[in-house]
Amino acid sequence: MRVVFAPDSFKGSIPAQEAAEALAEGWAAVRPGDDLVLRPMADGGEGTRAAFLAAIEGTQQRTTEVVGPDGARHLAPWLMLPDDTAFIELAAASGIELLGERRLPFDAHTLGFGQLIAEALSRGATRVLLGIGSSASTDAGTGMLRALGARFLDSDGRDVALGLRGLQDLASVDLAGLTPLPQRGVLVLSDVDNPLLGRRGAAHVFGPQKGLDPDGVQIADLLLARVAALLGVDPDRPGAGAAGGTGYALQFWGADVGAGATEVARMVGLPDALDGADLVVTGEGKFDASSAHGKVPANVADLAARAGVPVALVAGVVAEEADTASFATVLSLTTLAGSPAAAMADAARWLRESGEQLAR
Repeated sequence: MRVVFAPDSFKGSIPAQEAAEALAEGWAAVRPGDDLVLRPMADGGEGTRAAFLAAIEGTQQRTTEVVGPDGARHLAPWLMLPDDTAFIELAAASGIELLGERRLPFDAHTLGFGQLIAEALSRGATRVLLGIGSSASTDAGTGMLRALGARFLDSDGRDVALGLRGLQDLASVDLAGLTPLPQRGVLVLSDVDNPLLGRRGAAHVFGPQKGLDPDGVQIADLLLARVAALLGVDPDRPGAGAAGGTGYALQFWGADVGAGATEVARMVGLPDALDGADLVVTGEGKFDASSAHGKVPANVADLAARAGVPVALVAGVVAEEADTASFATVLSLTTLAGSPAAAMADAARWLRESGEQLAR
């Protein structure tokens, strides 16, 4: 048999590459003669960089010193793929994890993210893929655009401060120095469809986790509206509210927005790997009702259905309301281990056990 292992990471317990390896080890213990193909997956967020490194030969990881969301300088990793496509994660340069337990709702910014994009372009990237999860700020991507040459000015023509705080003084925008898109364009890997403004917008939905209190949310929404009025792009575009409005800034720049899991699958060669396969095994930490909307297992199941290949799902937890009709077999690590805590404590062991059970 030819079996393809294409799981996402099991968040908080095991990365996608190690999950795929554990499943394959379990399978091989029962059926050592089978052809096992590993295609660890991601959706544009956590684990995407590792998935590209594992699956795309010739990919180079590079590091660049950037200004983090709190103003401190640090080294941020990014990838250059062999076809001169750069992959850059906002989280690596401007992510909330870089703040630890701190929250800087009015001062955090996306300047470092823009610096990584500018560096990739200066190194010859002709296409850029962007993962924009885990943002620390609600600055409408103005920090990113500043790193790409845009200027955000007060009524006296001076550059405003970074972050939401600076947007309180924003009066005009100078775009004369804005870097043009690379030759082959920019694609944002995001499954967030929130608009920039309003009850489903960046401030109301994502602001509280970045430290905004109820009054701060209202102020942020007004300041985001000020940016939209100056830049002129429709703030109701799906995805404009992603990453504290960075999705809006990227759409203004001319970037396209695509389903992350779909693009990652294409980049790591999953459709080709399914050609002639007898089974594909996918999975994630928690499979619930939201998993049907752009998440890795649903995407893998979709591709497999088109290729006529049955799919097995292995998840840390399978919620009762989850729709599992697309899968020939469903295994839960929690059921095997006896509890969610036990499953998370040694995910590799229970993934190997799952691989064995599937092979039998």
